[in-house]
Amino acid sequence: MTTIEQKLLEHKQNLTIVQAPAELEGRLRKALGHVGAQKRNGNRAKIWTASAAAALLLVVGTYQYPAFAYYGGKLFNKIELSSLSFSEVAENGYGQTVNKSETLDDGTVITINGVIADDNALLMYYSIDRQSGSVFADNGSLRYGVGQMKGFLTDSDPREGSGNHNDDETRFEGVYKFETVSPFSRTLTVTFSEWLASGEKASYPISFKYEANKAMKSILKEDISKSVSVDEGKVYYDSITASPTSTIVKGHFEMDDQGYPRFPGSTKLYVNGSEVKSWGMQSDRSAHKGMLGFELEFDVLPTDGVKTIELVLENFTGYQKIEEPISLASPSDLSFKIGDEKLWIRSVTKTETGYDIVIARKQFTILDTEHLSVQAGERVVPVASISPSRPWDLKNGNIMWEQTYSFNAVEEPESLLAEGFRYIKTYDKTITIPVAVKK
Repeated sequence: MTTIEQKLLEHKQNLTIVQAPAELEGRLRKALGHVGAQKRNGNRAKIWTASAAAALLLVVGTYQYPAFAYYGGKLFNKIELSSLSFSEVAENGYGQTVNKSETLDDGTVITINGVIADDNALLMYYSIDRQSGSVFADNGSLRYGVGQMKGFLTDSDPREGSGNHNDDETRFEGVYKFETVSPFSRTLTVTFSEWLASGEKASYPISFKYEANKAMKSILKEDISKSVSVDEGKVYYDSITASPTSTIVKGHFEMDDQGYPRFPGSTKLYVNGSEVKSWGMQSDRSAHKGMLGFELEFDVLPTDGVKTIELVLENFTGYQKIEEPISLASPSDLSFKIGDEKLWIRSVTKTETGYDIVIARKQFTILDTEHLSVQAGERVVPVASISPSRPWDLKNGNIMWEQTYSFNAVEEPESLLAEGFRYIKTYDKTITIPVAVKK
């Protein structure tokens, strides 16, 4: 029996024994509201502390509430969860059936079919059925939108969505991924929208009862608290949460210039030496104020015999200093290797106002132009203007990118003076994550 199957059996029985008390949300609301009214004119930090303490006493002192629990079914990967209808998902023991609808004035019916929730996200499966005899015109489904999901201690934005029409284009089935919702929400409300022929936007809130005890707990949730040094700062990996629907790694950047890196690079996740499919990076809205947070999303972790988990920072922004002047004596596609990269001096041309120098480089190699200049006789002349990038086809399968740098120099430039350039640098630095799969 696999590790996850054992957990599913253990927790499935708990669902039939322990239920969230019906009055929990009401008592929490009352406690929070009471404390807030007493302290309305006081310090906000103190209000939140007192409110949190009141809620904690209610939960810990009165109930043992399974905010997240496993329940049976086969685990899918991200593609399968997004491509299946909710009826197919429910057949495998997943999620909570909702079946709440809103009928629009023209007879169109929007239905929330069901949801799947865990520590990383909430997936909402929905359908839009056009009125009898009507079909979705080209891109007709774009007239309908999905907004935030709200509830008690919940204000979750939609992150991504997908869907398809049926063959006769009378029905659209979709799935939206939301940020996590509070396990203490008993009712959730999603607002759908429609662009009307008049150009106005109509809103249709749909509320449904949320059964938090049907949410699925993470199979791995660990603090990482490790960093990798890069040329201009550090990349911190803060935590990993592997849920039944996805794996999320959270981290943050601490760059020397206190900004986001030009190239956030590529981080790979390996389990037992095998790479887990990556679904990309996005900023982390939950990060502390002032922190440049990010989230990496990967596919579901394999659940059988997890022995090693590693994160590898494959590449990231690098900075290469240019220590010596670059000679302009013999242009015509002259290349200079600097570190692991190359720059090409394609031409030096006299103009009415000075000289134009055409410099080519790889697409993601960016010359530092803050102090870019040329040595022309006894004068150092700064760059006056820079053209947009344009492709330079080498006719061998490679395309470089070139720009024209203009200098108001009287004498012909002898050398190019540059401080350095940024590029995608290979780091291949590994962070090992201790394995402590939850039991």
